[in-house]
Amino acid sequence: MADRGAGRLGTGARWALLAVLTVAATAGFATLAVPSAALFAGLVVATAVALAGLGPGAVPRRATTGGQAVIGVVIGLLARPETLGAVAAEWLPVLLISLGTLLASMAAGLVMGLQRGVSPLTGMLAQTAGGASGLVAMSHELGGDERVVSVVQYLRVGLVTATMPVVAIAFYGAAHAGAAGPPTVGPSAPWWVGVLLLVGCTAVGVPLARALHVPAGALLGPMVLAAALSLSGVVVGASVPTLLVDVAYAVIGWQAGLKFTREALATVVRVLPLATALILAVIAVCAGLGLLLSWTTGMTPLEGYLATTPGGIYAVLATAISSGVDVTSVVAVQVLRVLLMLLVAPLLARIVGRRAA
Repeated sequence: MADRGAGRLGTGARWALLAVLTVAATAGFATLAVPSAALFAGLVVATAVALAGLGPGAVPRRATTGGQAVIGVVIGLLARPETLGAVAAEWLPVLLISLGTLLASMAAGLVMGLQRGVSPLTGMLAQTAGGASGLVAMSHELGGDERVVSVVQYLRVGLVTATMPVVAIAFYGAAHAGAAGPPTVGPSAPWWVGVLLLVGCTAVGVPLARALHVPAGALLGPMVLAAALSLSGVVVGASVPTLLVDVAYAVIGWQAGLKFTREALATVVRVLPLATALILAVIAVCAGLGLLLSWTTGMTPLEGYLATTPGGIYAVLATAISSGVDVTSVVAVQVLRVLLMLLVAPLLARIVGRRAA
């Protein structure tokens, strides 16, 4: 009876069901402070309806391109002059340690790729630390299994977010690690400025990236343009409206979730124990790199730890603000790593993919 009922659902009704359930799930996850709640909700809901036989077809290519462009602009706008200027004097150790976190997480991904059902490319994309939403968005285009990538990436974000306050208090003597909002950086621009910026970066960045054969160009083209405009000071206080960001996150979550089958779900469940162990190992390695950063730059050990934590940038902000540390320097290193990861990951993914083939 359930299968016959599912068969009677038209395409419009299936998309409506997916959208309504995603909105409800996003609200629920947001109350629990889940990072990128709309993306996680889209992934969970799309997986559920796909496994129940109630899911619509694949997400249209134009929608995924638009979602990637929105995420690219959001990430690009994190690059602000006052943020990156905070680490300009110590650029060499910051760059080398950021590369160290990249290599540690990618090495963990190659180990994960040894497990049956997971390619080295998928493992690398799943474990790479930094820009979880961006890596999920580009994983399909790079040839990875976005179902595995999305689950493991948000498992990493969840583990980092859950352990960070505990580690900050127990090992670094943070006085308080409660919830807090991000610091204000001058007045915000009107919402329509963010919309115009998004349209412009997408209209120029996507075709330009494709003309230059840039991998994952729908994300990287708008991201580089947005970062350049932000660093130049042309757009001050501009941000993409939250509603558009949530829609983009949901679309990326749907893209992965609607492709789930029972066999794919079994593969994901099977890799979770190894994936969890590798994520915890990378967290420990990055904590060691944080100590090295503090020794070479004059940061405190707590600032070094927060700056090199592999993911959860908003949790990093909250912990840094409530602990009274130098928030600007911490965020600068985090933003640099995210940009570096998203620029380098496609190139390395191409190399790994060719060798695997």
